[in-house]
Amino acid sequence: MKNMETGNSPKNFAGLRVLSLESRRGPEMAKLIATYGGVATIAPSMREVPLETNTQALAFARTLFAGGFDIVIFLTGIGTRALAKVVETAHPLEAYLAELRKIAIAARGPKPLAVLREWNVPVAVIAPEPNTWRELLRALDEKAETLPLKGRRVAVQEYGISSKELIAGLAARGAQVTSVPVYEWALPEDTAPLRSAIASISRNEFEVILFTTATQADHLLQIAAEMKEENSIRRALSRMAIVSIGPTTSERLREHGITPDMEPTHPKMGYLVSEAAQSSAEILQKKRTSRK
Repeated sequence: MKNMETGNSPKNFAGLRVLSLESRRGPEMAKLIATYGGVATIAPSMREVPLETNTQALAFARTLFAGGFDIVIFLTGIGTRALAKVVETAHPLEAYLAELRKIAIAARGPKPLAVLREWNVPVAVIAPEPNTWRELLRALDEKAETLPLKGRRVAVQEYGISSKELIAGLAARGAQVTSVPVYEWALPEDTAPLRSAIASISRNEFEVILFTTATQADHLLQIAAEMKEENSIRRALSRMAIVSIGPTTSERLREHGITPDMEPTHPKMGYLVSEAAQSSAEILQKKRTSRK
């Protein structure tokens, strides 16, 4: 578990102790928290691992090359690139992109959109912010006259866990849906920092916790349960400012019985930290007042 003290002139967080469960961008997150006057602890909670076998992704490629899909939906930028790498084990990249250009493509948000534009693959449907399955289905519904889903063969590039609500929504609209899992999230190889953070949460040693993905909540509670600390974690979280990067993460937190206190105006890390810095003291004051 890595601690970073604030600079000489703390502002906004004003010395509040902030926990982030960020993994890949942990150093960047720590620097941002410190910049906004917080004492940052980074406890990596997840790692991205390729599926042990890529049979479903390769089956997707075979079907695509055989003309078996009408629409492909890309949910994440990392997944979009990862799927292409799998397909490249059997087909040249340009041949794969040529197949994508023949059919309708949908992107859930700016990250897969950026990859597809880099590849000069036209995108027919783009989900607006906050880029959840709801906005994606709504965007598809708005294109229903020119791009009907009923009877269409739709492939969905998935990103760690199955997007059950999206798949159900597509099926309800009459689509024949094929899930294409590309990678999944696992616990970090070294869970000691996460376990240390859980023990610190239980001792009320943090005032603020930042969630940047739904899987962080899953893994936090999974390890807390293994440590027999889940009840104490829940009690401690009720006294903390809980900040979620966006609706998908907030939805998962609520599924776990945890109510987020705020979301940033845009689902980006910079907005998350700066707006949490501005709001955390007020959130904590309200929570403390309500408990009296």
